Amino acid sequence: MNTLNGQIDIHAGKRVLGIDESGKGDFFGPLVIAGVLADDNGARRLLEKGIKDSKKISDNRIRELSKWIADSFVHTVVLIGPGKYNQLYRKIGNLNRLLAWGHSRVIENIAAANAVDLAVSDKFGRRDSIENALMEKGRDIELVQRVRGESITQVAAASILARARFVEYMRKLSGECGMTLPLGAGDRVDAAARELVARSGREVLEKTAKIHFKNYRKVLE
Repeated sequence: MNTLNGQIDIHAGKRVLGIDESGKGDFFGPLVIAGVLADDNGARRLLEKGIKDSKKISDNRIRELSKWIADSFVHTVVLIGPGKYNQLYRKIGNLNRLLAWGHSRVIENIAAANAVDLAVSDKFGRRDSIENALMEKGRDIELVQRVRGESITQVAAASILARARFVEYMRKLSGECGMTLPLGAGDRVDAAARELVARSGREVLEKTAKIHFKNYRKVLE
């Protein structure tokens, strides 16, 4: 059995697709959902490399590990930029359903060319929301949502891929905006958004931020 931080992976013996996301709590930037597929041997390699929840790793180390993961394992990354995110949110109307759509795309991308026994993600909503969004390839795959899903090695690896792409996107977006766009959704974010609107007009938030956040209304008020 595989272990992570002393916890036993009860899914040993299966080809496990771990799924995790980055950016869902950040006003600026994209939503990134990643998936990493590994069997027992692969999970051991991930553990030996020091793979753990991306929130416990520095961004520099995340960049190094993400390259290694991408070079070594079957994986996929679904990046939903702010403009597309806002279009989807207006259509779907709910963050959990949007997450389910993104998770289902990850499952479909991997299952199109690879055998998957089990898909595991961090718990964010009802499991059937993902099942309902799946197409043909993903419907025969067992789905599990777990609180603290990053305790599963493959989910931890996915969290690193997602975080690396999110940080990379934010770096480029900040360069395009000519200012550092802070992470999160706190007061510093509000201040940066006001400055950005003062420079470029309110329309810029449609292309850089998730406009269903309360920050959007606070900034424009």
